Amino acid sequence: MAEIRLTRVEQGHTKIRNVPIAVTPEGFWCCPSPVVFQKTLKTQNPLNKPKPSSPPPPPPPKTTVHKKQTPVTERKPTLTPSRSGIVSDDQRNFITDTSRLITDTSGLSASVAAERAPRPKIENLPRKVAIEFGEPGTSDMRVLLLGKQGFCVKLSVHKNVLVENSRYFADKLSEQQFGLSSLEIDDCEDVEIYVETVGLMYCKEMKQRLIKQSVSRVLRILKVAELLGFNSCMQSCLEYLEAVPWVGEEEEEKVVSSVLRLQNEGLGVTPVLKRVSSDISKSPKDTLPQIIDLVLKSNEERGRREMKSVVLKLLRENNSLPSYAGSADICNETLYNSCKSCLDSLLSLFRLAAEPGFGDKSMNSKDPVVKQIALEADNLSWLVEILVDRQAADEFALVWAGQQELATLHSKLPIVSRYHVSCITARLFVGIGRGELLPSKDTRQLLLQTWLEPLINDYSWLQHGCRSFDRKVVEEGIGRTILTLPLEEQQSILLSWLGSFLKAGDNCPNLQRAFEVWWRRTFIRPYAETQGNLFQSDSSMTPHS
Repeated sequence: MAEIRLTRVEQGHTKIRNVPIAVTPEGFWCCPSPVVFQKTLKTQNPLNKPKPSSPPPPPPPKTTVHKKQTPVTERKPTLTPSRSGIVSDDQRNFITDTSRLITDTSGLSASVAAERAPRPKIENLPRKVAIEFGEPGTSDMRVLLLGKQGFCVKLSVHKNVLVENSRYFADKLSEQQFGLSSLEIDDCEDVEIYVETVGLMYCKEMKQRLIKQSVSRVLRILKVAELLGFNSCMQSCLEYLEAVPWVGEEEEEKVVSSVLRLQNEGLGVTPVLKRVSSDISKSPKDTLPQIIDLVLKSNEERGRREMKSVVLKLLRENNSLPSYAGSADICNETLYNSCKSCLDSLLSLFRLAAEPGFGDKSMNSKDPVVKQIALEADNLSWLVEILVDRQAADEFALVWAGQQELATLHSKLPIVSRYHVSCITARLFVGIGRGELLPSKDTRQLLLQTWLEPLINDYSWLQHGCRSFDRKVVEEGIGRTILTLPLEEQQSILLSWLGSFLKAGDNCPNLQRAFEVWWRRTFIRPYAETQGNLFQSDSSMTPHS
């Protein structure tokens, strides 16, 4: 809080330019919009500039002050009447003083213009009261708020109101002698909001005055109220913030940080903070499985697809937060439990669909099984995508490579019923080719041995039946996975592929790039001499007994 000191305002050291402000029946002055302060600051800034070599010509008699004040005066009668339609004496005096003030505006402007020429240095400038609030005739105290570049606002207030509502003013006034009637506050950061906050001390229903304000403005009022120790205003601001929507993450962060600052003030901050935190100690271990289970068991295609995208995006955001590292094991455990459940369901469905006579059943009997196979395969693909993002898919690659029974049953099902399963294989090959997962050599070899042939058999349907299938990406992933194996294994797999490719053509993955790399490794750049040196080096490093 800026330092406050008691002074006497001497006439002649200030140049007061009143801006008529409507006074409500409650005695609360309606704070002007920020434009009034901005325009006043704009008119004050040229006065603070150093004196030029040749003084500029004086301004024309018609100044902009009259233009600014006239519309306010015209609106004033509609703002000030009480509910009974009778204007109080104080309000009538205020309107009269305001009218007289506007009438004398040209004379005031002329005097101001006359005094501009002999302007001293900036540090010696007298303080200028740009705006005056309240009714000087009925007040017993003046508060001067000193803002930027000598900008000053004078408040005509009442001691009992300040003492009753503000711990800060109460403490300062109790330290001073009686009889002094002026307070001066230096380096006031937010003069506009300071004026409004002091004005709220005269208002009985503060929450109603805040309803049409923006969140950012209420946060500014809350900050000034905190500095003044204006508890009732802070409570009204908290009630407003608890009820109003917060737009965007940035605004939410500002609200939370401002409210957290008040936790030790004995105010009701809990209702506001409950919006972003819970006092129920329910761990992610209980909540995350529930969310994933709801998504996996959904039968509504569009809703399931959209929520899978949303959950995947949110989990990716969590992965980037250091604070989430402690929950990684819980999340991975949940994902693998879901994978196991989907695999068990998929294997049961494959067994059912591979039974003799299943193909002779009616479409009404077969369709639910076929749709459920597609659903479980899509669920597994989604879970694999999450595991890959979390760099935790190595274990699933091993599990998938060991599904020999599922791969055997795969060939017994019609291609239209089974091809969705090959999307899982394709994603694992893409992940290995990109280095997103690093399974062992045995796992990579077993994965190719178990699932490459089923993938090749489903390739034509994958290209036309899967919207997310990218042929070039998948072919590059398969080829790179093959090239991670020993040269002999590369040769065996690529020669088997070559036979399939020469028969199926475009209905088979095109692994030409991997074939060329293998060819060059084998025939053009054999590493025989290098290998001999490596073998000799390895044997020399082996300890002899």
